[in-house]
Amino acid sequence: MAIKKYKPVTPGQRGMTGYTFEEITKTEPERSLVVIRHAHGGRNAQGRVTVRHRGGGNRRYIRLVDFKRDKRNIPAKVTAIEYDPNRTARLALLTYADGEKRYIVAPLGLKVGDTVVAGPTAEIRPGNSLPLANIPIGTMIHNIELKVGKGGQLVRSAGAAAQLLAKEGAYAQVRLPSGEVRLVLQSCYATIGQVGNVDHSNIKLGKAGRKRHLGIRPTVRGTAMSPRDHPHGGGEGRQPVGMPGPKTPWGKPARGYKTRNNPQTDKYIVRRRTKSNR
Repeated sequence: MAIKKYKPVTPGQRGMTGYTFEEITKTEPERSLVVIRHAHGGRNAQGRVTVRHRGGGNRRYIRLVDFKRDKRNIPAKVTAIEYDPNRTARLALLTYADGEKRYIVAPLGLKVGDTVVAGPTAEIRPGNSLPLANIPIGTMIHNIELKVGKGGQLVRSAGAAAQLLAKEGAYAQVRLPSGEVRLVLQSCYATIGQVGNVDHSNIKLGKAGRKRHLGIRPTVRGTAMSPRDHPHGGGEGRQPVGMPGPKTPWGKPARGYKTRNNPQTDKYIVRRRTKSNR
């Protein structure tokens, strides 16, 4: 997929880049696989903002993506590659031999007319889904399950890929895009290949308006707030932070402070993520 540059007829377009969408073969989604998405503006069931800087944006419909790949040993033909506004990756529309249609995250190199299949005896080809026990060591994979039958939860964004490093006992060692090495049950399914749309990281929005189209509202600096709203606020004129290290609005250390606290899954992490990818 190529990146296009805009002719800068306005200041906002000077550094803007966008998609060429040359890989997209169908502009309208499959009607049976979309549901209405209700926007909540970052608010929970009590109406309180639990995720800041959310609201507005373009209207979207949710595509029902098959992360489980539980239609086993039935070949499916790729009938379209589609855009999904809810994720960075593209979607592949599959039509199974019995007529059922499903969406999957489109891996790199998957084209219209290709055939994919999910099952323990599937070939090692991009788009096929197999248990980790049946995948050769060193293979690049994505859409990895953490619990058997729950569906893929890891490595689903554009350009992402994990690598199967080793197998020992009931578990396999998988190196994630962050550099973390994690133990995953060999009976969990994963999809072969790298997620497509690898140029997504090279897109430059160029102007604030494109951020608003995505439903992301502005972020106010803490130093511009009052002391009751932020630890950095208050004072006559501009002031330094005035405390050991920058803080979040709730007084927690910011910029590099580790917040992970899940001792139940610590035993599955063989190596922490690398410092450069933190």
